[in-house]
Amino acid sequence: MSTHVAQLVDDRAILVCCGTGGVGKTTVAAVLAVEGARRGRNAVVVTIDPAKRLANTLGLDTLSNTPHEIDRARWHTDGGAGAGRLSAMMLDTKSTFDSLVTRYSADPEQAERILENRFYRSISSALSGTQEYMAMEKLYELHEEGGYDLIIIDTPPTRHALDFLDAPRRLTRLLDNRIFKLLMTPTRASMRVAGRAVQAFLRTVSKVVGGEAINDVVAFFRAFEGMEEGFRDRAARVLELLAAGTTGFVLVTSPRRDAVDEAMFFAGKLAEGNMPVDALVVNRVHPRFGDERPEGLRARAATFAQMDAAEASELAALYANLADFQEISDRERHQFDDVRTLVDHGAAAYVPFLSRDVHDFDALAEVGTHLFAPGE
Repeated sequence: MSTHVAQLVDDRAILVCCGTGGVGKTTVAAVLAVEGARRGRNAVVVTIDPAKRLANTLGLDTLSNTPHEIDRARWHTDGGAGAGRLSAMMLDTKSTFDSLVTRYSADPEQAERILENRFYRSISSALSGTQEYMAMEKLYELHEEGGYDLIIIDTPPTRHALDFLDAPRRLTRLLDNRIFKLLMTPTRASMRVAGRAVQAFLRTVSKVVGGEAINDVVAFFRAFEGMEEGFRDRAARVLELLAAGTTGFVLVTSPRRDAVDEAMFFAGKLAEGNMPVDALVVNRVHPRFGDERPEGLRARAATFAQMDAAEASELAALYANLADFQEISDRERHQFDDVRTLVDHGAAAYVPFLSRDVHDFDALAEVGTHLFAPGE
């Protein structure tokens, strides 16, 4: 492997942590942010997951939609004046959407019409895909206006993370959709030309949600007039940002078979999108104890088992146990051979089982000793 995880922390402006649920992705994201701050960078870690995992990992009670800077004394325990800054936040979809509406409205009156619309209040937090696009918007906002030189994104579980990465394209497809354009048509003359298609669409939907809801929808799209170009332009910029050389993708997984399958799936999808995996982090692996093969350890156990001394019997059991651990470790590493081929020239790091849960900065530092170790 030609790249090391520490090199990504030094060189990249954005690191996107992806992986299935329960593999320690949030922990890895927090460790990357802490290491970036320790190396002098102004780092922020952002979680899209509404659960409190990131706050708990950082020893905080809550996180909000605004980055919260963490006291340096809590994470930079060995002193030194050259340390950077560490912040954390949790995405609030509705607040981000509200800010976006205010940004692109032509005037305060247009913003108020949208923000007070009942359909908008529903979709701003509940519509499928809204959370993922707002996460992209928040990423762009932090990159362009936040003053951070290292942004770590803790994405939702794998398949939802793909929605997160595809959000800008899906928004553009929505804006180009024929029905959307017809609903946005502002003049009565144009509505007569497009009337049949729109009315047929609205009649079908009204049978499901009711006429009053349809009125809210039409009012929302009318109020939205003139803002679509701002959304379209922003989506294009986010796509450029994701494809830039300053953005890296860290794939986090574990030895579980389902996690390995998800890692393979995600690495393949990233490759299709021209966004290669820059680092593979395998979390909670069984460590290797020396280089001796399991076969040799079992042969030694058999030799001791044939001896009469009590100490020999104990040694035989210990060698047999060590052989079991080596076999498990070898099997786990073998499972990742295919995944590592998809990582290509990226980094690979193995983090073993720890003797405690990760819920404070001491435990994060312990994970970091493995994640940023000189060798695998």
